[in-house]
Amino acid sequence: MYKKKICMLGSYGVGKTSLVARFVSSKFSESYQSNVGVKVDEKLVTVDGEEVKLILWDLAGEEEGAPIRLNQLRDAAGYLLVADGTRGQSLETARSIQERAENTVGRRPFLLLVNKADLRESWEIQESAWQELADAGWTILKTSAKSGAHVEEAFLTLTSRMLKPQAEDDDD
Repeated sequence: MYKKKICMLGSYGVGKTSLVARFVSSKFSESYQSNVGVKVDEKLVTVDGEEVKLILWDLAGEEEGAPIRLNQLRDAAGYLLVADGTRGQSLETARSIQERAENTVGRRPFLLLVNKADLRESWEIQESAWQELADAGWTILKTSAKSGAHVEEAFLTLTSRMLKPQAEDDDD
């Protein structure tokens, strides 16, 4: 059995904790759950015929003046960047985090989750904003921790990518 660490990264309040709760225990709570450090959960999954124990690190959200500590990514096999579709600035924060993460730990498999798809009529993030990222090779899923839309797919897709040997085209 493999063990793989996944970090949840993004601004505060984008739904990282709710996405983990939906994935691990199929639950959703309307009450906001602030995370002040790291909350760790585990889930056993089977992906590509392999049993994988996922260790899910839900890092406290980034706020202005309080960046996330990217050293917690050091032994992560991959990460999920989360943006809130109803808060446009959260996409810019996710872009910034991804750039800093890659500079800190090198390339790791990741996906961008644009969360709160159940509130689509209130979204501030325009299709063109994430289409630019998709054109740059990012995989983007529109998720909803509330309805469960694309949540399991996100974690399983990332896990599948983490199991594949990464092509090293860096000059490191």
